Amino acid sequence: MIASKTFLKCVAFLAALVSVSTNAFAQSGQVLESLKMNSKILGREVKYTLYLPPDYNTSQRRYPVLYLLHGYTGTDTDWIQFGEANRTADKAIAEGDIPPMIIVMPDGRNDWYANDYQGKNRWEDMFIQEMIPFIDATYRTRAQKEFRALAGLSMGGYGSLHLAAKNPDLFAAVAAFSPAVHTEQEFIEMSAERYNRAFAPVFGPAEGTARISDHWRKYSVLDLMKTIPAEKLKSVRWYIDCGDDDFLYKGNDALHTTMRDQNIPHEYRVREGAHNWTYWRTYLIEGLKFVGQSFRR
Repeated sequence: MIASKTFLKCVAFLAALVSVSTNAFAQSGQVLESLKMNSKILGREVKYTLYLPPDYNTSQRRYPVLYLLHGYTGTDTDWIQFGEANRTADKAIAEGDIPPMIIVMPDGRNDWYANDYQGKNRWEDMFIQEMIPFIDATYRTRAQKEFRALAGLSMGGYGSLHLAAKNPDLFAAVAAFSPAVHTEQEFIEMSAERYNRAFAPVFGPAEGTARISDHWRKYSVLDLMKTIPAEKLKSVRWYIDCGDDDFLYKGNDALHTTMRDQNIPHEYRVREGAHNWTYWRTYLIEGLKFVGQSFRR
């Protein structure tokens, strides 16, 4: 009899473990890595990684979308592999800190999410004209501005800022982490080795002041904040986050000052940390909460 009771307790315990495990699994979103979209503009396939919220496959609802951009030398899988974005989103959705959302992580290669100076590699045009319509047609999204946001780190933070500034009718909010914003002086004084490796393919080969070209100004976040009508920029909610030990502090400080001078509302956060995954992984949740506020009603 005692053995029987012990056996029943063991069965009940195992059943409880299975139940907990099943519940935990049910609360996990689905990650689909390195999916492909054919781009006529680029003449090639573009990879993207997708996060679908936990209830996507069991509901008929439509969801807001966050486009989450990686940094220089990164890929579409970075935010999952190193940033653990899916785990952060799962936890935040389960705890009610953010609404369920689709997260799209496109592969930007090293293109700065821009059109190159020769007009041959038009990443920005691909994203605006092809990828956003493709995502809206393929998945159950809410395809209005108020349910679409951008975020990213470093090169991706820079990309999220210039894409939203140039297309304020498409995005409700931006969360830029350690965005690679450079002042004119920084760009002019940058070493030839660094400029030629990272920037010349997109902005053109140049030295000194010649780097401040018309094409560069089209993507200079500091210039965009001064030249685009403030009323348009005010229709987007802006969030900028940079570590106090980040080497990009000058550009981020200048961006904050420029937006203050232009009376463009924004949130600017400086925290302890550097330009690394520890920082971005830790504070991604703050960006998700920020854009999530835009999606709620």
